[in-house]
Amino acid sequence: MPSPKHIAILGAGPGGYVAAIRAAQLGAKVTVIENRALGGVCLNWGCIPSKALLSVVELGEKLKKAHELGLQLSSPPVFVPAQMVVRKNRVVGGLVKGIATLLKHWGVSHVQGTGRLVNDRTVRVTLPDGAETSVQADGIIIATGSSSPALPMFPVDGYDIMTSQEALEIPRIPERLLIVGGGVEGCEFASLYAGLGSRVTVVEMMARLLPLEDEEISAVIERELKKRQVRIIAGNSVKSVEKTDAGISSELADGERLVCDAIVVSVGRRCNTKGIGLEDVGVKLGDKGEIEVDDRMETNVPGVYAVGDVVGKAMLAHVASAQGKVAADNLVGNAKIMNYDVVPAGIFTLPEIGRVGLTEEQIREQGIVPNIGRFRYSALGKAHAVGDTVGLVKILAHPQTDRVLGAHLVGTHAADLVHEAAMAMQLHARARDVAGMIHAHPTHAEALMEAFEDVEGMAIHLAGKRS
Repeated sequence: MPSPKHIAILGAGPGGYVAAIRAAQLGAKVTVIENRALGGVCLNWGCIPSKALLSVVELGEKLKKAHELGLQLSSPPVFVPAQMVVRKNRVVGGLVKGIATLLKHWGVSHVQGTGRLVNDRTVRVTLPDGAETSVQADGIIIATGSSSPALPMFPVDGYDIMTSQEALEIPRIPERLLIVGGGVEGCEFASLYAGLGSRVTVVEMMARLLPLEDEEISAVIERELKKRQVRIIAGNSVKSVEKTDAGISSELADGERLVCDAIVVSVGRRCNTKGIGLEDVGVKLGDKGEIEVDDRMETNVPGVYAVGDVVGKAMLAHVASAQGKVAADNLVGNAKIMNYDVVPAGIFTLPEIGRVGLTEEQIREQGIVPNIGRFRYSALGKAHAVGDTVGLVKILAHPQTDRVLGAHLVGTHAADLVHEAAMAMQLHARARDVAGMIHAHPTHAEALMEAFEDVEGMAIHLAGKRS
């Protein structure tokens, strides 16, 4: 009986640790090499900690409306940032331990250290004490992730000028906060710090916030941030930054000067491909420094695979995990390919966003005029019952086939609800198929049913056109 394949994995983020567990489930011997905490950026300095903090701000907003809902509080809610961070760290720590337990359960070896490819089957690991060891494997998966780019204009010190990692520690609640970048991360931090009491300004180079999202959804977020006194400066950029006695002075491209007490820099991610031996092995990189892979997640070097942010596809934790499973399957001999046709995503602003598929703009760029169904939370019974009527569901369907091309939601539980539309797309369902499915009442999911019905102008709780 042949011995099991040995797979070495560089990185234990959502791509690496998931690949490790799947490969072990499939009978491989697996060694994971990670120089930081298990779970990677997503678990330790991204997805989970940001949501843990935002959940507190969301609760605080609900408590501020308690009186109108019939709940009398003895005093107004007061945020305690230090305790929020303690809880956030406790949540993260528990999940990190959970990953360690899973790796142990499946017999995955975890080596704490920094790995570098020596050749296509060998990884040299520098341990925390400086000693070195080597891991020989039949195949390698690179899952080194991404990091915030180093921008000389913004000398990050973790207090006055922060990346997302420092901002999640809430070193203070600055009276005036400038967020550079109005993408997903920037808008989430705007929601967080505005909720905590900062006067927030967001500068975005593109013409609107969340430029990759459907324009109607982006407009809702802009409106809701403005309600929270967030100033939005779109179509502009920061050209220089200077610390002064009055605060941090930033000059914009149009000549305006902003003075703030702290800056959060949120301008994208950089693939972690430096210093891991790729050039020694001959692994090919793309124009943006990403590792090039095929649909099996294999690089140009046979037996060397890459997954997650480092391949520069959709930089999402769940995409990294899906890629990790595909790579693991292929390394043990099961032919699998990665499919990006249906990739749901959540943005945890207040209110949150859920989306899957194409935006209206992307569909029209293909020369297709989609059929569109919309339903607002303001017409939804459950939204009124819980006292939160801000929200919109937008469904995009093909005008001839009625197949679902995209779904875009903003409002309570949007990131959870979008999976109903994702399932419809995965199964190649038509909009009328979802519209015809009975939905429980009263639920937020009814908004999806009504939006799917509205694709044909048949939503019950909308005053549509009469024939």
